[in-house]
Amino acid sequence: MGSSTGKGKAIFRVVSGNFLEMFDFMVFGFYATAIAKTFFPSDSAFASLMLALATFGAGFLMRPLGAIFLGAYIDRHGRRKGLIITLALMAMGTVLIACVPGYATLGVAAPLLVLLGRLLQGFSAGVELGGVSVYLAEIATPGRKGFFVSWQSASQQAAVVFAGLLGVGLNHWLSPEDMGDWGWRIPFLIGCMIVPVIFVIRKSMEETPEFEARTHHPTLREIVRSIGQNFGLVLGGMALVVMTTVSFYLITAYTPTFGKSELHLSDFDALLVTVCIGLSNFFWLPVMGALSDKVGRKPLLLGATLLAILTAYPALSWLVANPSFSHLL
Repeated sequence: MGSSTGKGKAIFRVVSGNFLEMFDFMVFGFYATAIAKTFFPSDSAFASLMLALATFGAGFLMRPLGAIFLGAYIDRHGRRKGLIITLALMAMGTVLIACVPGYATLGVAAPLLVLLGRLLQGFSAGVELGGVSVYLAEIATPGRKGFFVSWQSASQQAAVVFAGLLGVGLNHWLSPEDMGDWGWRIPFLIGCMIVPVIFVIRKSMEETPEFEARTHHPTLREIVRSIGQNFGLVLGGMALVVMTTVSFYLITAYTPTFGKSELHLSDFDALLVTVCIGLSNFFWLPVMGALSDKVGRKPLLLGATLLAILTAYPALSWLVANPSFSHLL
């Protein structure tokens, strides 16, 4: 793993599962309206959509549990083993959402199974972000941790672009009626077909030298105790992730729904904007990661946070008042 080629292959292997996780999350967000109609029928389209988005959000409630239990597992048994388990859990969630018949066929069991799928995905995602980031940090060359770890997020942007392009193609080939009835399942089925490929890729991962050099591997009890002893630091880290997560899902997963529901854009236009956002993010994330290695993490984190806080409401208000493809872009 010492050469640049070896490092590049190691990065690709570990972020491949991260790609699948984000692909599933994006697809659910993109097709929330169709999923709402299929699994959460209601006289109110708004109420139906809110139930679907609540199911999307339920996955996030499982992330802390996944972070604690699966995080403890990878600290004790290794990054490689833990990240293969997270991939298996993600795959089960994807299969459930792709294959479960709608409410009209299964009744209340249908939304419950979809919820189970989202909870599994959320549980696995709880350690995917941290596990991949730790792996990348442990294999990074000295002075380049920011650049190496940035590929965790960059792989998510690749998933955004792939999911968006897939959506653009499907909306071109299928009618809105077909997309709403069954076409929305195609991306999830494609995700199912990607799973075996990513399993093969991730199984070829090597354990990090830093983990192998450790003589003590903490138990779950020790990790929980450590969280309590460093709770202030944990809360600070959580706040940083909340900022990133809210901003990320607002400008990616929610963009197609916002574009269609609030700005009355076509599916094609809303998804095309998402593709452009993903491409831009994919370029800038490694650049800013490398910059953080030069100037430090704090200035970039503070600057980005302040910019997001100061511009979020004015930007959305302006968009609603002046809806158009170019303004959303």
